[in-house]
Amino acid sequence: MRIAVTGATGNLGHFVIDSLINRGVAAADIVAIVRNEAKAADLAERGINLGVAAYEDEVALTAALQGVDRLVLISGSEVGKRVEQHTNLINAAKAADVKLIAYTSLLNIESSDLSLAEEHRVTEQLLADSGVEYALLRNGWYWENYASAIDTGKAMGQFFGAAGDAKVSGAARKDYAEAAAVVITSENQAGKVYELAGAPALTYQGIADAAAEVIGSPVTYVNQTVAEYQAVLEGAGLPTGLAGMIADWDSSIEKGALYSESTDLQDLIGRPSTSAAEALA
Repeated sequence: MRIAVTGATGNLGHFVIDSLINRGVAAADIVAIVRNEAKAADLAERGINLGVAAYEDEVALTAALQGVDRLVLISGSEVGKRVEQHTNLINAAKAADVKLIAYTSLLNIESSDLSLAEEHRVTEQLLADSGVEYALLRNGWYWENYASAIDTGKAMGQFFGAAGDAKVSGAARKDYAEAAAVVITSENQAGKVYELAGAPALTYQGIADAAAEVIGSPVTYVNQTVAEYQAVLEGAGLPTGLAGMIADWDSSIEKGALYSESTDLQDLIGRPSTSAAEALA
């Protein structure tokens, strides 16, 4: 069985490949789909096949997927371009006769009003319409997304946000990667939908406490309005558009967009998900 992984030079992609190998998949049976061959030199050195193709190039993607049985489709990182990119990948997978696609979607996608959600919803529909069998990996937030709590915790003893008392069911990237490897190497996965949530869920003060555990000094969560939080992010050097998008995510998080009591993640990986403190460390 030959398995391909898109976004293979990214953090999640690397972890998926590591998890596949840990599950006994031979390097020669893995195809890393990458834009930049030079950035994938470490993968090639491990004996992993490289399929060099940009998400925008359907012809190159189709060639890269020849002989592939199953595909882990890691969602593109360029917000606003994902639908076009994912369309090309799904079309290429169909043309190459890939038998199963496992797609990294978003937790609570059916109700989420996170700005990221719509492209994931469209992609899920593209998969449903494609005729290719697929499984949905609806990933929650990465604890690593809150690495700023380490920096501001060290500098000011504070962690900023606009999520109120909401809880986030986060986990580490490696947890989601391991779940993807389990699904793509298991049988009878067509049509399966996994709501992948870490446990325990934490409030933002809980995340601040995790940062405090890492740095060894207290960190207090400072709850702000979305506008105030955006201003903090801009002051830290983020462009206005990106700062606004990130700040707005917290308004959705406050409504519960990233909270779930699902145990699908723990059930798949067969262990507790990684704590926020361990992930941030």
